[in-house]
Amino acid sequence: MLGAIIGDIAGSRFEWNNHRSKEFDLFGNDDIARDACFRTDDSVMTIAVADAIMKIGTDDEPAFKEELIDSMHKFGRADMDAGYGGHFYRWLLHKEREPYNSFGNGSAMRCAPAGWAAESLEDAIRIGRLTAEVTHNHPEGIKGAECTAAAIYLARTGSSKEEIKLYIENNYYPDAFKKSIAEIRPTYEFNETCQETVPQALVAFIESTDFEDSIKTAVSVGGDSDTLACITGAVAEAFYGIPQDIAEKALQYLEGEELEVTKKFVSRFCCYK
Repeated sequence: MLGAIIGDIAGSRFEWNNHRSKEFDLFGNDDIARDACFRTDDSVMTIAVADAIMKIGTDDEPAFKEELIDSMHKFGRADMDAGYGGHFYRWLLHKEREPYNSFGNGSAMRCAPAGWAAESLEDAIRIGRLTAEVTHNHPEGIKGAECTAAAIYLARTGSSKEEIKLYIENNYYPDAFKKSIAEIRPTYEFNETCQETVPQALVAFIESTDFEDSIKTAVSVGGDSDTLACITGAVAEAFYGIPQDIAEKALQYLEGEELEVTKKFVSRFCCYK
């Protein structure tokens, strides 16, 4: 889960000012962009999912979805300037409780806790689906969350990159790995859909050499940098773990209940193989 937050923070300053290179500092200690790093809606909603899972579990699916909606409203409305998409912003603003058929990448960016809390691959897919359905109930929105949760579960339970890659190709995105990052990068544009964000984020993970490199590779693609790196970081954490110094720096960007929930979830679920 913390890997998703780190990716979000690292990519935040480049979302509207893409940096198509891996030469930068994760937390902005360079002269590349004047904007500072910050946590965005990606982190806020990831934390909301974690909070709901810890409070009620996922066995009673209708009850979990109601708890998740409450948690998303609570954390989201506490910071309405976190960078939400238009439809989701209105969903928060009016405290709506019905989904709106979105296939935006918001479903994939927030589902990391599903991959960690799951007790099996099937469970990861199920929880990923539940976290999407409360808002992003379009088939592509659900697919993005399920695929990301499944990749996290496979990564944390010892699957190789080749096994993860084949699973994604066979079950979700058959063409995901036909292009390398070097081939994607020159023409990739800002895109908020799952189908044009999740595959690219997973290619960045597959090509990476360690956790930090995975985040930098994802950011270098361009486009929706914070969400790409959030998804990549979520899977990379499960596969590589996170260096302690990077984890400690990331936690400094959170405070209050967001920090409390994050530390509690990581302590409870995120044990590396």
